[in-house]
Amino acid sequence: MILLEIHNRILEETLTNKIKNALSGHKQESTDVVIADFDGVLFHISNLSGDKSKLRISILLKFYKQLQEHGADELLKREYGSHLIAPENGYNVSVLIDLEKLPEDWEALVRKVALLKRHCFASVFEKYFDFQEEYFDSPGRPLQKRAVIQYRDEETMYVEAKSDRVTVVFSTIFKDEDDMVIGKLFLQELKEGRRASHTAPQVLFNHREPPLELQDSEAAVGDCIGYITFVLFPRHTNREARDNTIDLIHMFRNYLHYHIKCSKVYIHSRMRTKTTDFLKVLNRARAQSKNTEKKTITGRTFIRKE
Repeated sequence: MILLEIHNRILEETLTNKIKNALSGHKQESTDVVIADFDGVLFHISNLSGDKSKLRISILLKFYKQLQEHGADELLKREYGSHLIAPENGYNVSVLIDLEKLPEDWEALVRKVALLKRHCFASVFEKYFDFQEEYFDSPGRPLQKRAVIQYRDEETMYVEAKSDRVTVVFSTIFKDEDDMVIGKLFLQELKEGRRASHTAPQVLFNHREPPLELQDSEAAVGDCIGYITFVLFPRHTNREARDNTIDLIHMFRNYLHYHIKCSKVYIHSRMRTKTTDFLKVLNRARAQSKNTEKKTITGRTFIRKE
């Protein structure tokens, strides 16, 4: 299985090229680049106030207000510090890179900027991972209300913490029945993976109706809806492991649908190959005509007289 990159490669390569050109002393050019990412996210690279030496990187997430409720602003201040500036019009967050004041480790800064979407998502996970630690250390403490993030128009993520685990539920839409069948097989493989590795999180799948954790919510019900539940234990949410957990889980919905599409492409290619093979067999099995005409050297039809 292929793991999708957690950073935006186009954003990273664009910034890298701009910085290398600046360090080489090349003439700086104006920048205006719009980049689309998963979940309807948009990046915009532009020059601040028309100054070609200042690159402003902005991100637009339709669900950013929901992330703000869980500390997204504070996490971004921690990660980007003085590079964080007032958001560009029509965007949620903006980061500034000054080509005339580049740090020694500018590659690390570029990689961090390419992880802007990941860091926005991380706020809700870090918050509930911390809740789990607090509940474990202080049994009987009132539980916090679950987080609800509508990360796509018809799809939602739910995060809930208890003393011994953090539960993350993704609702997702399957466009047709084939996607549902392939998705079930794919998720079955994830379940089987727990047998090979006892440290893997538990994975559950519900079709049509939400899991028990969401029975008291307004979670959608329907034939094309599926719910994927991850049960994360302290070994997945502790300080040493949480960054890797966030990297993997925030991309899960895209990871699932990417592999569904890859599976359909593979099935279609195999079908086309088989069709070609069968046509070859049919052509070889075609009976040869016994009444073949013979021509003389002048082109006339030769008829044998009995």
